[in-house]
Amino acid sequence: MPLNVLKDIRKIYSGLNAADVRAQAAQELSIGLLASSEDTFRDMEDFLVPPHLDHEARARTLRMVYRLEKPQQDFDLFLCEPGVGLPRRGYLFDAAAPDSQLINSIVDENQPIELALARSFPAFRRSVAHRIVSRVSRENAMLALVTALPNVIPSFIELPWAVGEFATDTAFLTMNQIRMALMMAAVYDRPVGYAEQKTSIAAIATGAFGWRAIARELVGKIPLGGGLIPKAAIAYAGTWVVGTGLDKFYRTGARMSRVERREAWAGAIKKGREVADELQN
Repeated sequence: MPLNVLKDIRKIYSGLNAADVRAQAAQELSIGLLASSEDTFRDMEDFLVPPHLDHEARARTLRMVYRLEKPQQDFDLFLCEPGVGLPRRGYLFDAAAPDSQLINSIVDENQPIELALARSFPAFRRSVAHRIVSRVSRENAMLALVTALPNVIPSFIELPWAVGEFATDTAFLTMNQIRMALMMAAVYDRPVGYAEQKTSIAAIATGAFGWRAIARELVGKIPLGGGLIPKAAIAYAGTWVVGTGLDKFYRTGARMSRVERREAWAGAIKKGREVADELQN
């Protein structure tokens, strides 16, 4: 079990400030482009700001992108054509290479600006969303172990709506899922706030994504072992299903089907067991 777990829990509490989430997402970034031709500059710009965006949105975002002759200080990151050199915070851009590798490298190494990066630049949204869901699912597995929850398939009938009033251990999980909903809205450039996310928060609070029912149905059939490991695995899997549902909802406007929820649960419960074993050792 990590020794700094209490510090991590304090971070979770601090992340419940919707104004802070909005501020992080609203940061103005500076991305430098280093290339030797007009075509490559244009390819980089199209990668960051797809041409299909409406004119106003594209112009607003392109104000954060700068064509440079050489690296400058105070830039958040650089895209660099092969052969022009790779400065600190520089990433090699090759129009012929798969975008996913470049996207994942940038997202993995820039967590402090991940919300702003995703909100402003659509290319990074799926990757940032996946990282957030994975991270929060892991945190909830850790919380289940730390707080020794008697039951992580909670009843949210008496869920308090003022953040400072959470009193039960099971509310830790709900609180962190609500935090995840705020961040996912920011990732997809949706309005961020408790009123703005009331539909998603209500869905989390009432189990509308269906993970509690699936958990009750399947947990007895899955050989997870005894002790806290199954509780942590369920906390991970339940949060993963909620996060996956949020991702689909904010990305497409549609909810997950029951089949999709069951498939997400089946994969997440196995991963949750692995994470719980790792955290407990």
